[in-house]
Amino acid sequence: MAPMRVIEGLAEMRGACAEARRGGARLGFVPTMGSLHAGHLRLVDVARERATRVALSIFVNPLQFGPAEDFARYPRDAARDRALAGSAGVDLLWMPAREAVYPEEPRITVAPGPMALELEGATRPGHFAGVLTVVLKLFAIVQPDVAVFGRKDVQQAALVRRMVADFDLPVEVVVAPTVREHDGLALSSRNAYLDAEGRGRAVLLSLALAAGVERFRHGERRGAAVAAAARAVLDAEPAIAVDYVACVEPGTFTPADRATEACVLAVAARVGATRLIDNVVLGDGLEADVRLPG
Repeated sequence: MAPMRVIEGLAEMRGACAEARRGGARLGFVPTMGSLHAGHLRLVDVARERATRVALSIFVNPLQFGPAEDFARYPRDAARDRALAGSAGVDLLWMPAREAVYPEEPRITVAPGPMALELEGATRPGHFAGVLTVVLKLFAIVQPDVAVFGRKDVQQAALVRRMVADFDLPVEVVVAPTVREHDGLALSSRNAYLDAEGRGRAVLLSLALAAGVERFRHGERRGAAVAAAARAVLDAEPAIAVDYVACVEPGTFTPADRATEACVLAVAARVGATRLIDNVVLGDGLEADVRLPG
């Protein structure tokens, strides 16, 4: 296996990706904002299963952060990320500067449509326009055959799939299961913000989802009641501030009157100053996710 190639420039990355696809080879792609963890490395594994070579990008995208959000302090550790990507078997690691991706402020961005007005879009205005704009740019540069996203960001993944379908992009979008710590906490780069006390409270997000799934499995079919069962777990902890708990339709992310196995139970909450999100598909349950050993 050839050593991982680390690239900064846009033109060099475009050329390296074209070379990687030469002879009909399939190129897999994992776009990230860095601060890599086992969840990202699982996405690399999934890409490797579907492609000959794998490219991974690390770019903290300013367009998807609001003015009061954590862009400036978002976790960054370039040396550690390079080491982890190399150990995971990444072939092309793209670590562009902001000027490479946005040589000037974009005048045209992607309008994500009504699905982006729900859940994360309602609490983070403009977030998904920033996400889809950078993903479209990355797809244009990398031109992957397959791109892998994690289900923890389920609404984001659904919007990327919708954009790919609506724009007829020749990219297969794969959504991989969420990777969780042994106690159920979904892996996230923002977990690095948590102190020991906050880490103990953060696991309540997955426990809340489990309570909603349990209510569904015992026959509850009212979407609001399934969401209420999950929210009750979080409301019992005064140190957690809930942004939303909702049982939603998978195609629109609007509230589901009737809960079905395809519905998504989603939660966003602040544990101290740290905002975390998590979700589960009711018919799958948390056991469908990847659980790290304790």
